[in-house]
Amino acid sequence: MKFQYVLPFLVFGLIAVALGVGLTLKPSEIPSALINKPVPEFSLPPVKGRTDGFSSADLKTGKPSLVNVFASWCIPCRAEHPILTAFAKRGVAPLYGLNYKDKPDAARAFLDELGDPFTKIGADLNGRVSIDWGVYGVPETFVVSGDGRIIYKHIGPMTEATITDTILPLLEKLQK
Repeated sequence: MKFQYVLPFLVFGLIAVALGVGLTLKPSEIPSALINKPVPEFSLPPVKGRTDGFSSADLKTGKPSLVNVFASWCIPCRAEHPILTAFAKRGVAPLYGLNYKDKPDAARAFLDELGDPFTKIGADLNGRVSIDWGVYGVPETFVVSGDGRIIYKHIGPMTEATITDTILPLLEKLQK
């Protein structure tokens, strides 16, 4: 008889502990199964209004690079765009774009309005290439080694602190 009175408190306690643990997790630090593995093989056409598409071969040049997955309909992508533009102007490493499930005219308008910091951009119209990269939301940014291996994955919008504290030191290490 006493067990029926204690059971709700035990269930409540377990739920409270699970929620407490969940609140301490950092979703932007979810590990990727592709870290230290070669980038998936792909070849994408250019975004409307641009001439160069983007392929896995572009990432095997001997120089490390950044790959940013973005979309015009993504509000955090719009927020991070000035940070990516400033990064590209530094000339530290090429910045490539994967345009995720975007309408061609919308992607073109986004880049025409905010500027195009990308060395090359591929139009991933059906999202297949992004799925192969392990993307489950935009924006996401990857650091790729010169031999085409994924070294780091950042989930969410890039910030100046992320560039300064994580991306630049990692790129410097890869260039040595």
